[in-house]
Amino acid sequence: SITKERTEVILQGTSSLDPNDPAAIWEEYDFKCKPGDLKRRPCFITPYHYRLDWLMWFAAFQTYEQNEWIIHLAGKLLAQEEETLSLMATNPFAGRAPP
Repeated sequence: SITKERTEVILQGTSSLDPNDPAAIWEEYDFKCKPGDLKRRPCFITPYHYRLDWLMWFAAFQTYEQNEWIIHLAGKLLAQEEETLSLMATNPFAGRAPP
């Protein structure tokens, strides 16, 4: 069965020196096939799924303690690791200092 509500994990970063500042601008990392922007056409790759995008969907149903790999993913994004960034559709910090 499929749930009627869509819960999502969204990964964001900020270049703000104070991330708690209400004026801090947070930018979202987009995934290749994970649902996100409602104006974007859905990704359709049958019969396979992008593994990371698929795992993000399941991670939304649990806590980060149950999905420790998310912490490692966030660390690799913060370090701007090229192999990890290649799994993403966009890097909002491309050509800039890491978040």
